[in-house]
Amino acid sequence: MNAVAPIVSTIWRLDVAVGQRVEVGQQLALLESMKMEIPVSAPVAGVVADLPAAIGQIVQEGDPVAVISPA
Repeated sequence: MNAVAPIVSTIWRLDVAVGQRVEVGQQLALLESMKMEIPVSAPVAGVVADLPAAIGQIVQEGDPVAVISPA
């Protein structure tokens, strides 16, 4: 299950690491767009399998920010 960018933005901060267990609603990353901070939360509980976007990278709407393997 992917946690995705809701709008075109820049990865400002990653709050989890690959292999980390997360709960539904836990903040995974913080994005920035036009000086607004946009949190990205876990859609399911599980383990972070991948963080395809790096800090400072621009992501498009719908791009995966984190990939979570459901537990």
